[in-house]
Amino acid sequence: MDYGKGIEIKVATNHDSSVIINMLKHIAQWMKDNEINQWRFLLDGGDDEEIEQAIINQETYIVLKDKDTVATFTLLSKQSEWDRHIWGSDISSRSLYLHRLAIIPTYMKKGIGRSILAWIQDNAIDKEYLKLDCVTDNIKLNNFYKCNDFELIGVTDGHSKYQKSIKKN
Repeated sequence: MDYGKGIEIKVATNHDSSVIINMLKHIAQWMKDNEINQWRFLLDGGDDEEIEQAIINQETYIVLKDKDTVATFTLLSKQSEWDRHIWGSDISSRSLYLHRLAIIPTYMKKGIGRSILAWIQDNAIDKEYLKLDCVTDNIKLNNFYKCNDFELIGVTDGHSKYQKSIKKN
């Protein structure tokens, strides 16, 4: 499937760690500057170790457009501590959990987010659902997931919980 002209998605390597962490901090600062209350903890180094571990575990991806890194995301096939807090315990292992989907602001509103979600759905193996959460008061982000056919399951601790069926027919 064509995920957009010039788009390439690949597993991040240790060499990508600093690029990914810097990108996430840059986007967190952009959100703060635009009064979006999300990811501020990243500005102080919160999650740096978790991000690095996800890269080592080959759970983090980078998105390249014409060889430039423009986005990143992490997919977990097992719940993190945060996922258990938000979703409750899921021992079925039928879900993928999407974390830290981030697109450089100059590349937002160009269909990259939609392309990433399509790629995840096409490449998910042996999973039934894609689940994620986002801050409830981030209206644009909530609308993005609704427009991409995610179902709002509920709200926990100020975070909207979304899921989408990704079963292959």
